[in-house]
Amino acid sequence: MNKQKTIKSKFFLEGKGLHTGENAKLEFLPAPVGTGVVFIKQDVNPPILIKGDFNSIDDFDNYPRRSSIGLGDNHIQTIEHLMASLSLLSIDNIQINIWGNEIPGLDGSAKDFVEKIKEIGVAAQEASREVLVVKEPIWLEEGDSSIVLLPSDEFRISYGLDYENLKIGSGFADIVLDDKHLDNFYQARTFCLKKEVDNLLKMGLGKGANYKNTLVVSDQGVVDNKLRFHDEFIKHKILDLVGDLYLAGPIKAHIIAVRSGHSLNMKLLQKLRRYKQKTSSAGVPSRAGYIPENTELDIEEIMKILPHRYPFLLVDRIVELDRGKRAVGIKSVTINEYFFQGHFPEKPVMPGVLLVEAMAQVGGVLMLACPEHRGKLAYFMAADKVKFRKTVLPGDQLVMEVWTKKIRSRTGKVAAKAKVAGKVVAEAELMFSLV
Repeated sequence: MNKQKTIKSKFFLEGKGLHTGENAKLEFLPAPVGTGVVFIKQDVNPPILIKGDFNSIDDFDNYPRRSSIGLGDNHIQTIEHLMASLSLLSIDNIQINIWGNEIPGLDGSAKDFVEKIKEIGVAAQEASREVLVVKEPIWLEEGDSSIVLLPSDEFRISYGLDYENLKIGSGFADIVLDDKHLDNFYQARTFCLKKEVDNLLKMGLGKGANYKNTLVVSDQGVVDNKLRFHDEFIKHKILDLVGDLYLAGPIKAHIIAVRSGHSLNMKLLQKLRRYKQKTSSAGVPSRAGYIPENTELDIEEIMKILPHRYPFLLVDRIVELDRGKRAVGIKSVTINEYFFQGHFPEKPVMPGVLLVEAMAQVGGVLMLACPEHRGKLAYFMAADKVKFRKTVLPGDQLVMEVWTKKIRSRTGKVAAKAKVAGKVVAEAELMFSLV
């Protein structure tokens, strides 16, 4: 099971921003479980906290050719190389105090960030990583650039590069990202075409760039510098993509990108934000990692585990709980139930879909009440072998028995039966994703 991680101790870095040319100082601090990546601007009063996630992304039109985050009038520019280093080393929780408006460019890659974090050390924490698992294709295209995300058991990037400049040219790279076996691409430096330089300076960009931290490419080759490795150009594009994607947090997918840059990456992040909202909205999340001590739970304890509230909380009491093995819940059905107003009001019958939902809620309690699943989310993924055998009427008391068929660190499968007066009224096998 992958654990969340932070750094072992604090450290400092400082330098000029590639675009603003302004000096900035960074202080890196360990952070508790669940913090995420947070930046705190210390040069304003009071200090401003800006989350390093896809809810804080700045308008790319205002900050072209780099990735920036902001809150109100406060912004932090060119975060992609730093974010890439956190992604590569699986740093989930970290506080970064910043004095300045742009992350230092350093040598134009993520090399200094990665090497400093490795020197300080990484510490595992007592909580599982929350990974965004892509379960269906997601794609985006803009002109001759495109990105496709496909389901995969690993974080993999396949990138196709194609420049008219013959010294950059075309190329393809395929990298599986694993913090135990770092590829050299974190050392790949940013680059631009020599013919772009004057226009970039007119736009107010590149004020901190020089021939050491930026590969300037003319028709004759790299100006006053040498490549660190033959595929440094394409690997820097992958570095930028990794950094941008980490604004969505840890991700599991096969990313296939062709000529993508920050503009398309930012639009992809907006798609991923909506995808994450869509896939989590049908979940049964634990409210606060609450683990009950009793084998019988009243309604208040159930509400500490499940997020549901009236009129959609369909379990009144858990009368038996054998953690990770079996649970029995009850639901007293009355004529005052909201669904009887529109579902055959002349002859009230409880809808079958709500019988399945009620059994799923008992299943959610069964799994989320286990200490090993503290703080996880149980996403109701599928129902199989669903059968409705008798109608459920006002005045009936549903007794829902759910028992584990298979439960792992990331998935759970339960069987469920609902009875009235000892007779089965519905049954099903229910699948959950535990993240």
